[in-house]
Amino acid sequence: MSKVLFEKTDRIARITLNRPEVMNAIDDEVPHLLAQAVDEANSDPDIHVIILSGNGRAFCSGYDLSYYAEGNGSGEVTQTMPWDPMKDYAFMSKNTDHFMSLWRSHKPVVCKVQGHAVAGGSDIALCADFLIMAEDAEIGYMPARVWGCPTTAMWTYRIGAQNAKRMLLTGDKIDGIEAARIGLALKAVPALELDDEVEALAERMASVPVNQLMMQKMVINQAIESMGLANTQRLATIFDGITRHSPEGTNFKNRSENVGWKQAVDERDRGTYDWSDDRPINAPK
Repeated sequence: MSKVLFEKTDRIARITLNRPEVMNAIDDEVPHLLAQAVDEANSDPDIHVIILSGNGRAFCSGYDLSYYAEGNGSGEVTQTMPWDPMKDYAFMSKNTDHFMSLWRSHKPVVCKVQGHAVAGGSDIALCADFLIMAEDAEIGYMPARVWGCPTTAMWTYRIGAQNAKRMLLTGDKIDGIEAARIGLALKAVPALELDDEVEALAERMASVPVNQLMMQKMVINQAIESMGLANTQRLATIFDGITRHSPEGTNFKNRSENVGWKQAVDERDRGTYDWSDDRPINAPK
């Protein structure tokens, strides 16, 4: 079974992240498969709208840390020292480009969020044109605390500088209700109403000619792109590599290998570990 599913219902393409056993966590293949599916939707003249979703309990839990943090995945995400920053940039910028296929898509993309859209999963979600969230769903970029910088860099463009700083300088998650309040999500609804809400928006847009949808989206995207989006993403992607190879990032990787990524992430997100000194906070030196 493919890790990213594609199906078509009348004028609507449905792209589904399909690793439910790990809450649709991102591995080396998922970004490429996602971009392929977006390209397939854009190549079909009968498709007007794309619905992006995740199979199972969550939209996407981010990069697969059992693959990248406890182990080393393909070896691209954390290199042995001295590390080659351009090798890292080449790998991560390709992922960013694949995620941004949603932004560049000629067909509007509605992202349906249940459970979690966190870490790298929020990178994907924020490249879509619309987020519709369950009220109890959560979104955030916790690796901003250590071992990450969001490479698509969409937070500022979606919610402004102050709210972006509130999210990325704390690494906090917010629920769908708060996401809708600050304009990150278009709407938050009870979980049982999520499917119907997404379908209603998609069907409304599906009645508009494809060329009209494409022109309106291009005009709006151009306003964002003229603000320097490409340069911001380049800097963010370089910084993402640095966060994974800084002293603190290396300590997080070692901690994940020693105690498991779940404990390391819990310590990171609760703020109970000093990554500079590589010890629990308040532990004797």
